[in-house]
Amino acid sequence: MNPVVSVRPRCRAVIFDWGGTLTPWHSVDIEEQWRVFARQVHAEEAQALSLAARILVAEDAAWERSRTEHSSARLHEILAEAGLPAGDLRAEAALMAYQEFWKPHTFTDEQVRPLWEGLHERGILVGVLSNTIWSGDYHRGVFKRDGVLDLIDADIYSSELAWTKPHPEVFRAAAAALGVEPSEAVYVGDRPFEDIHGSQLAGMRAIWVPHSKIPVSQQVEVEVTPDGVAHELLDILDILDGWQPR
Repeated sequence: MNPVVSVRPRCRAVIFDWGGTLTPWHSVDIEEQWRVFARQVHAEEAQALSLAARILVAEDAAWERSRTEHSSARLHEILAEAGLPAGDLRAEAALMAYQEFWKPHTFTDEQVRPLWEGLHERGILVGVLSNTIWSGDYHRGVFKRDGVLDLIDADIYSSELAWTKPHPEVFRAAAAALGVEPSEAVYVGDRPFEDIHGSQLAGMRAIWVPHSKIPVSQQVEVEVTPDGVAHELLDILDILDGWQPR
């Protein structure tokens, strides 16, 4: 009797993580981001530092729930939990200062456009799926600023969903948004637990981008083997070509 050979469906879509994958990894002063925000709310330094500390606690709790319960959160919920009233007019200036703080850490890797163009030339759709507390519109604004929004066929963010990666449902939602089955999609990310483990649970192949220095506090131990490793983003084209010759 001949052995049964499992044949993976042809890749029809590649879905990307955002931070640390489509953007080069940066180490960020997490406490300073909230001090920058809070100083626009309170002119008195002690009050500002107190608010910043409360926001940091609320944010840390939200990301811990993401890692343990895989539940999502949104920025406005974190601010409300820290005691900033909804509709506080000072928050608008604070958010602008906060976004300006993050701006240097959000620029798209220069290899993204040629990579995505190469995928489209191969008839492969491009998707984005990111764990984030920021709105989808904010992320789309970043992609538009960097001149790559036109190459995205579908994008989904945990802030728009009930779950975060590695919950299989978010990967299935991303595949559905692109009109493909999970088995027809490949996920690319820098985090073994959220990105590689999660996407493989959902039935996708996974490519690991291993250049991020993820803080120990954010790591979750998991035994996982990626289907491919891309040391730079353009390596993904060679990996896919090896899986499905043109």
